[in-house]
Amino acid sequence: MSLTAKHYGVIVGVDGSPASDAAVCWAAHEAVIRDMSLTLVHVANPAASTWAQAPLLDDLAEWQKAEGRSILANGLKIARDTLDDTVQIPVDTEFLSAATVPTLVDLSSAAKLIVVGTNGRGALARGLLGSVSSGLVRHAHCPVAVIHADAPLIPHPAQAPVLVGIDGSPSSEQAMAIAFDEASRRHVDLMALHAWCDGEASDFPSVEWPEVKAEEKKRLMTGALAGWLERYPDVTVQTRLVRNRPARALVETSELVQLVVVGSHGRNALTRTLLGSVSNAVVQSVRAPVIVARSVEGLVSTTVAASALTTSIL
Repeated sequence: MSLTAKHYGVIVGVDGSPASDAAVCWAAHEAVIRDMSLTLVHVANPAASTWAQAPLLDDLAEWQKAEGRSILANGLKIARDTLDDTVQIPVDTEFLSAATVPTLVDLSSAAKLIVVGTNGRGALARGLLGSVSSGLVRHAHCPVAVIHADAPLIPHPAQAPVLVGIDGSPSSEQAMAIAFDEASRRHVDLMALHAWCDGEASDFPSVEWPEVKAEEKKRLMTGALAGWLERYPDVTVQTRLVRNRPARALVETSELVQLVVVGSHGRNALTRTLLGSVSNAVVQSVRAPVIVARSVEGLVSTTVAASALTTSIL
C-alpha cells in the first residue's frame, strides 16, 4: 500500500545528472501531451544512523537538503524552459529523505507515469542501466519511462512513429494500450512489431516463411490489434513481422522512432521473469525514450478521433 495519499500525474526523478536533465525535458513534454501535472522529485538517502559523530550526521543532512533544493531548482528551470509560455499545467517539486528506489516505487502507486534517466551521478549508477531506473522498471506500480542523456538523431523527430513490441501476452496488451494512446496524443503513426522466433531465421531451415508470416499476421497482428484499431481510428498503424530475435529487431527499428513501448515480460518461458529478457535488452540498448508497461490503469485515452484508419503490412 502506498504511504502517500497524494495523487500525481507525471513524476520525474531528478539528481542533476545529464540523463536526469534529459528526463525532465521529456517528462515536461509528456505532461503537456497528457494534460497532467508534473512533479519533480529528488530523493536523498539519509546518512547511516550508526555513525558515532552525531554532529557530522546533522551537517550531512543539512548539506543534502541544500544540494537537493539546488538540484530541484535547476530541474524546475529546465522544465519551465521546456514548457511553452502558453502551457498551463501544475508543476511542483518534492524533496524526500529516504531510500531512493523504495520511495520512488511507493510514489509510483499514486502516479500515472514515472520518468527517470538511464543512470545517475553516483559511481554505482554509471552502468549501462542505473540502479534507480533498473529498480523502477522491475517494481514500479505504473508505467516507467527511461530516458537517455543522448537522444538518437532521427529526421523529423516530431513526426517519427511510436514503436511497440507485441507477442500476444497480457503484458503485450498493456504495452499496446500505452502505445496507441501515445501515438494518438502525438498525432503520429504506430509501428507494431512482432518477431516470429527467439533465434536466427537460419535456425529453422525447413520453415516456409510465407506460410508462417500469413498465419502469424492473422493470429497476432490482425487479432491482437483489432480492438485497438476500433478504439483509435485516428492512428495509422504499420505492422512489421520479422524473422529475428525480438530484442534485436526492436533495437534496430528503434533508430527510426521517437518512442518505444514494451511490456515488462512476454509469453515465452525465458521471458517470464519480473522484467523479461526482451524488455531488459531494449531498455539497456535503445537510445530513444522507452516506456515499460507496468500498468494500464487510468492511462488509456477515452477520446476517439474521427480520422480514417489505414493499416499497412510491411
